[in-house]
Amino acid sequence: MAEKTKLPTDEISSELLKREDLGSTGTGAGVAIPHARIKELTAPFGFLVRLRRPIDFDAIDGQPVDIAFALLLPTTTEGEQLGALASVARILRTPQTVAKMRKASTAAELYAVITE
Repeated sequence: MAEKTKLPTDEISSELLKREDLGSTGTGAGVAIPHARIKELTAPFGFLVRLRRPIDFDAIDGQPVDIAFALLLPTTTEGEQLGALASVARILRTPQTVAKMRKASTAAELYAVITE
C-alpha cells in the first residue's frame, strides 16, 4: 500500500492500528476490512489480501481471518468514505463471493471475483 500511495509505511500501519484499537474490523467468516483515514489521500485506496495462513484478528465471531481488504480513505467528505467502505463490505459479506476468493489461484482470478 505504501508503494502505491507513496505514503510512509509507518503512517499507514499506525493509522490502521489506531482504528483497530477502537474495535476489531474482523467482520466474521474469516474476513476483515481494516480501514483508516489518511489526510494525504485524495481518493479511497484498497488492497485485497488472501492469507496463506489465517491470523487471529479478534473478529466478531472469534474466527481467524484469511481474507482482508485494507481500505485507506481520505479525510474529506464523510459520505464518500462510508460509500467506499459500504461497497467493500457488501462484496465481502456474500458467502459465495468469499468462497470464490478462497478458490482463486492467481491474483488476476482474485481480482476478477471482486469485480464481477
